Order: sequence, then structure tokens, then C-alpha cells
Amino acid sequence: MVIVMRQDATGEQVAHLVEKLKEKGLTAHISRGTERTIVGAIGDERVLQAVPLQAFPGVEQVMQILQPFRLVSREFRKDDSIVNVGGVKIGGGHFALIAGPCSVENWETLIETANAVKAAGANLLRGGAFKPRTSPYAFQGLGEEGLKLLAQARQETGLPVVTEVMNTSQVDLVAKYADMLQIGARNMQNFDLLKAVGDVRKPVLLKRGMASHVKEWLMSAEYILSRGNYDVVLCERGIRTFETYTRNTLDLAGMAAARELSHLPVVVDPSHATGKRSLIPPMSYAAMAGGADGLTIEVHPRPEEAFSDGDQSLLPKDFSELCQELKRFAEVCRKTW
Repeated sequence: MVIVMRQDATGEQVAHLVEKLKEKGLTAHISRGTERTIVGAIGDERVLQAVPLQAFPGVEQVMQILQPFRLVSREFRKDDSIVNVGGVKIGGGHFALIAGPCSVENWETLIETANAVKAAGANLLRGGAFKPRTSPYAFQGLGEEGLKLLAQARQETGLPVVTEVMNTSQVDLVAKYADMLQIGARNMQNFDLLKAVGDVRKPVLLKRGMASHVKEWLMSAEYILSRGNYDVVLCERGIRTFETYTRNTLDLAGMAAARELSHLPVVVDPSHATGKRSLIPPMSYAAMAGGADGLTIEVHPRPEEAFSDGDQSLLPKDFSELCQELKRFAEVCRKTW
């Protein structure tokens, strides 16, 4: 249920309503927009049948939320949410370019890549310290040592850090070093992990599962918001189809649908979606033109030596050329970068 407060509603009136909802065993979530404050009542709404909410001081309108994802929905918040990651805004016209190596391999490669992507125009640094791999024999990441290297790279470049957390036992450790916690595609429906990152007040990058519907993706985001963490950015990274030429199939329609259904920012990962560096630029342009709030792109100075995902990593010079073109697109697409 959504309760829309009048434009002149006072803080005391909002607090009175929230207290009444809590007395009835409901959880109240407050969303303050540019013109209106909205209170979401989450729980068994049947307990409110005899409560005249419309008569409460400051209340303008009471509406039922039709979508199963309530806090994530446009019904709960009409305006685009803006997520702040270490000073970098994502959403609401603010475009984020997240770039870096697939894996943190060593200090020399990491800082070389970080300096290169920053010079090109990236405003967030990505890199995996913990790596979920299909093969148990593949490189699994440097763990905490990798997190320390990412933190050091942030100190030297000023780029906030985005890195993946794989299980609940890692949440506090990764949150200690990272500015944004990434939930990978394989963990999109790891509900204990979603609850855990919801309890940490750090922004979350939630990747869409490779075989998940858009509404399932949004329901996963709902888990995080329901724990009180509203700083969630969705990431479309391709879904599995019958096509074999590309690693996955980039679902730009799904990206646009997520932006239509939800107020959360949505970024696109053309690296994992295509698996081919030659396809990253055209899919990046298409994503920006389609309304994406950002991109996450893998970059490596020597892809042939990369510990993982070398085939889908851009060379720094290619990334720089891509950024120059994206800046031209940003003007047309009314994105601030």
C-alpha cells in the first residue's frame, strides 16, 4: 500500500502515520520526492481495513500497489532514484562508467588499468577479488589481498571501487574495502545474501540472472530494499538463449522494461553480454540510446595474459576511443557524465 502525503504535510504528521502503521505490525518505508512524501506500508494490509488512513492529518491519497515488487515499483516512487557511490551519482540523468579488469591479478596490472580507464573517462573502478568460475580449477581471485589492492588503487586514482561479494560470510569483509557491493548473476536469487547486503548501508549492484525474468530480477531487488537499503542499481548483463555466437544475448528490451517498471537505476554490461570485444562498442551505444544509466566494461592492458575473460576485455586505447564516442552520445541522450 502507498500513502501519498500532501505537499504541505509536516514531519510530525508523517511520523504520526508511521507510528500507527508500526502499531498494526506493518513496516513503513518513507520515500521523499521533489514534491511529495510517500509512505509505503509493507505487510499484511488486512489489518488496516478498519483504519481510516485517508482521514489522517497530511494524507492526500491511499493507493494499492499492484506489482508484487512494492518498494522497487514506479507506483511506490515515480521519480528516478539516484544512487551515490563514493560521490559518483547513478540515475536521474547521471551516467556512470564502471571499468577495470575482470579479476584483480596483481598491483602492477591493476594500477595500470585504473589509471588508463580514469584518463579515458571512467568514474568507477571494477575488479573481482573473489571470482565465481564455472571450473573449480580456474583462477578464483586473490581474496582479501585483492580487496586491499582495490582500496589502494582508489586511494591513488580517486575512483570508487565496485567488487563482487559471493556469500554471506564475505559481506562485512568486502564492505570494509569496497564502495559498492556487486551481486553476480549466479547469486541473483541467493536470498540470504540479498538480505545480508540489504542490512549493510553500502550501494549494491545487482546483476540479472542469466535465466531470470525481469520481474524475478526486480523481486530480488525488493529483498534488498525491504531490509532498508535503498541504494540499489540493477545491471543487465545478458541472458542465455539459443544463440551461440555471443556469450549471452543482451536484452536491451529487458533493460528498458526494468526502467519502466522500477525507479531504480539500470546499467548495462556489454562485456559479459557479448563475450566479444568487437561487439562491446555497438552494444554500448545501443544501451545508452535505450536509456541505460551507465555501463560496466572490462578493460585489460594485455588481454592475452588476463587470468579471466581476456576475450571480452578492451585494450585501454580502444576503451578511450569508446569513451570519446559515448561522450557525443551523452549529449544527445541528455546524460550527465
